[in-house]
Amino acid sequence: MTLSGIRAARGLRVRRPWRLAAEASALLIALVVAFPLYWMVLSAFKPAGEIESTEPRPWTLAPSLDSFRRVFQQQEFGRYFLNSLVVAGTVVVVSALVAFLAATAVTRFRFRFRTTLLIMFLVAQMVPVEALTIPLFFLMRDFGQLNTLGSLILPHLAFSLPFAVWMLRGFVKAVPEALEEAAYIDGASRARFLWQILFPLVFPGLVATSVFSFISTWNDFLFAKSFIISDTSQSTLPMALLVFFKPDENDWGGIMAASTVMTLPVLVFFVLVQRRLVSGLGGAVKD
Repeated sequence: MTLSGIRAARGLRVRRPWRLAAEASALLIALVVAFPLYWMVLSAFKPAGEIESTEPRPWTLAPSLDSFRRVFQQQEFGRYFLNSLVVAGTVVVVSALVAFLAATAVTRFRFRFRTTLLIMFLVAQMVPVEALTIPLFFLMRDFGQLNTLGSLILPHLAFSLPFAVWMLRGFVKAVPEALEEAAYIDGASRARFLWQILFPLVFPGLVATSVFSFISTWNDFLFAKSFIISDTSQSTLPMALLVFFKPDENDWGGIMAASTVMTLPVLVFFVLVQRRLVSGLGGAVKD
């Protein structure tokens, strides 16, 4: 065996235990993260007797769909689901388009207070949502948007845009300016370069930001509880969980079943954009 082969073998022996430890740690963390989801789905399929048992077991031998039946039999559940889709879909589409245009503007153009604007985007992420709920309530009231889906769409747009602009700025900056100059030389207009060349190149970044916007909007309970006061027909899916919280005894089977139904669209959305999400996050880390 050559000297280089001996060194490589020694390096493999040294690195292998650390690699095994890292893989074991990653597997342990994945199990810890996945266990609450597993328990939620398991509780949704457990009969009422097993859920209320003083000796809970991490399995069930008699799965039941009774909890899901109670969920889908709840009045207005379908409307809540549709409202959540409308709010989350609108926030994702509008925030992606506006963030793309804003990121292009702050990256490609020079104007006064550009650095100040970028710093404000970053500072906006540091303000807790709870601190702004009351001012936003009075703002929505003055605009006449209480008890409407607009009162949920506008705040989520305001909170998702700074993060999206800041993240997409790196993707736009990574596109060489020489490519833009070549497109102009070939006769492409600014709009054509923007939508036919730049947009496909930064699309993975748009997907990555859209995932975060979708999850935060879909799971929102604070704004839905604060801004939808009397018109329950404008409520979103998280509000449907309140039906199963009762003064005398909570319906934990219904709560877990409704939570499982709420999780499915997020999983479907994540699976659909998984490949784009990985490349998008990779590009963000690289930048």
